Order: sequence, then structure tokens, then C-alpha cells
Amino acid sequence: MTDTWNRRAVVAAGAALVASPALAKPKTTTWTFDRLSKIGGVATHVDGDPRLVDSPYGKAVQFDGVDDRLVVDRHPLAGAERFTFEALFRPDGGAFAQRWFHLAEDSPAEGPPSNTRMLFEIRVKDDSWWLDTFVTGPGYKQTLIFPDKVFPIGHWYAVAQSYDGKTYRCYVDGVLQGEAEIAFKPQGAGKASIGARMNQVDYFKGAVRAARFSRTALAPAKMLSAR
Repeated sequence: MTDTWNRRAVVAAGAALVASPALAKPKTTTWTFDRLSKIGGVATHVDGDPRLVDSPYGKAVQFDGVDDRLVVDRHPLAGAERFTFEALFRPDGGAFAQRWFHLAEDSPAEGPPSNTRMLFEIRVKDDSWWLDTFVTGPGYKQTLIFPDKVFPIGHWYAVAQSYDGKTYRCYVDGVLQGEAEIAFKPQGAGKASIGARMNQVDYFKGAVRAARFSRTALAPAKMLSAR
């Protein structure tokens, strides 16, 4: 999709997912944040007081940057050897470090805890923000952060991170921010935390409309855009 991530596209993708509940690992999964429960049809837990607000794309969930968060009982990219992880969001200022979309592998019942995870983060300074993406697991650990590529707060953006079997990349509205070669390995089943890290720190101030998870590395022309 090369045009704006509009309401019709998000609703259609969400409807397709609901219509195929037996598909354990769909090639593409879309979560639409137009509710506070059953995000993507999955059990969802609410911390704090996130609320629904209007956006140009339909309803979105707004987080206050203090104690609001949603926890979804699924890691939607578990088992993926290649991936594209996208989200449509609006940063509204707040604290300098905000880790606002956290996919984490569950720790085993016995043995050391798992630190395998992938995150969308932002850094905020004055009226601007820049993207920080992070992925780590056995044998790999990579941050992509570029403080010289800043954007104004208070606007909607589509951000993405992808892995094509060799190179890890991040994007804002389909524009490459940076890349690095990594030896990524598929992550295990787990959960997602939206609005803060899984351990309830670095809360996000802003809104999230949707997320899309693809089990392939999309070309920039196929990525979602808020423009």
C-alpha cells in the first residue's frame, strides 16, 4: 500500500483477520486500536486509564504518559524468520525516553528469564521526536537510533522496522532512517505491551491507532504511511 493508511484499509484488514480465526500464523496480522479489549481478537489487559479518542483514521487509544498501558496476550511475530513491524501513532511530547510498543518472548517456567524482545521507542526533546527501534535475542542485539532525523510532535506517523534475512531497518512514513546487518533468530511466543515497556517503565504520551505485523520484509513502497 503506497497511499495513506486510511480507515477503510485498517477496517478491511481487521475484518479479514476476524474472519480467519483458525489461521494460527497469518502472513499479515492487523491490530486496530479502536477499543480497549480484545485487540486483534486477543485477550487484552488495561493498566491506568487509557481512553478512546477520535483520529483522522477512526478511533484510537490515547495514553497519558504516566501509567496507561495495554497488554495483549500474544507476540504476533513469534516464529517469524523475516518480518515487518509497523504502527500508526501520534507522539504528544512528554518524557525524553518512551518505550511504547514492546513485543516480548515469554520466559520459560524454569531457567533464566528471557530477554528476547523487539521494541518501538521514541526520544522527545522540546517539540520534536526521533525514532529508536531495538531488537535482541540469542546472538543478536541491535539499536537503530538517529537523533539527527527529528519530527514535530502532535502529528500522525507510520513507523516500521523490518528484517529481510540479513539487514535490520527502520522507517518513518516509508523513509529509511537507518540499517544494520544482524543475525536475527525467530522469537518465541509471548506478549505485547503498548504504552510502556513490559516492566511498566518509560510510559508513552500520545495515541496509537493501529499496528500491522507481516512475516516478510516489505519494500518501502508497500509500507503504510500517515501522509
